[in-house]
Amino acid sequence: MKMKAVLIDRVTPAQSVKLTAIPVPAVKPGWVLVKVKAFGLNHSEKILRLSEINNRYIRHPVVPGIECVGEIADASDTDFTVGEKVCAVMGGMGRSFNGSYAEYALLPAHHVFHVDTSLSWAAFAAVPETYLTAWGSLFDCLKIEVDDTLLVRGATCALGYAAMQIANALGCRVIATTHRESKLSLLDDSVEKRLDGGKLAGELNGVTKVLDLVGPAVLKDSLSAVDEGGIVCQTGILGGIEALRDFDPIKDIPNGVYLTGYFSNSPTQAIFDDIFRFMDIHHLVPKIGAVFTFDQIKEACLTQDKGGADGKIVVTVE
Repeated sequence: MKMKAVLIDRVTPAQSVKLTAIPVPAVKPGWVLVKVKAFGLNHSEKILRLSEINNRYIRHPVVPGIECVGEIADASDTDFTVGEKVCAVMGGMGRSFNGSYAEYALLPAHHVFHVDTSLSWAAFAAVPETYLTAWGSLFDCLKIEVDDTLLVRGATCALGYAAMQIANALGCRVIATTHRESKLSLLDDSVEKRLDGGKLAGELNGVTKVLDLVGPAVLKDSLSAVDEGGIVCQTGILGGIEALRDFDPIKDIPNGVYLTGYFSNSPTQAIFDDIFRFMDIHHLVPKIGAVFTFDQIKEACLTQDKGGADGKIVVTVE
């Protein structure tokens, strides 16, 4: 039995992304077959297509995609049931083994999670990786509390929108930045908007927590923009620089300031239960920038590469 999928084995710009026919994966113990209903696009998949695919630790060829939502098609020897609504995220998806850019995905059961939600498949698909990362960054790393002032750098991305939603729901003061003046109008009036030219240290007062989605390009400045006792969490690399050079922790981390980072590779059922419960209580709906059908996967990737969506890019596979 064949299925449609994206399969890459070399650097693949968006204009070269296409569907091909490959066999539906055979089920094996400890893994479940998921009928993919929709998936979100992520910056890490763009990195995979444009450069990371050259590394030996990537399976070749590989179906990209680090997350999906769908239904259990074959539960194998697990406790899942056929037809159960689930999401799956990380754990090697789209790198160590085939990911979600396909009609079916064979996934390790420990990275597949039951979700009871009334969200549409498209809205559901905008949640798993984005809200998992926002949730972990805010609660696990930043220890966010209601009286915090949160600075979100690089706020006009799907992760930024999710983090602002959660912080606003808690009642935090939120300062949101973007490096493009044209994007300031995209930010909700519930946050304080700020144009970010790369230097905010000394220009803000009362910042207790920083979610830095720009990354090493501005990280030293973020460390100096937070008050003493504050925490900086570096989660994104939107600035295009992946690592700090000539970083001296003694000199570059101000006294009494804490630096951490979040990696979303260890999700649990309890975390997703908490996320969806929180979203239900506060009536949160993911911000979707664009929805494409699976046959439009090239157009979806073109939109991603151009940065042309205001919110999460979602692909439906129905």
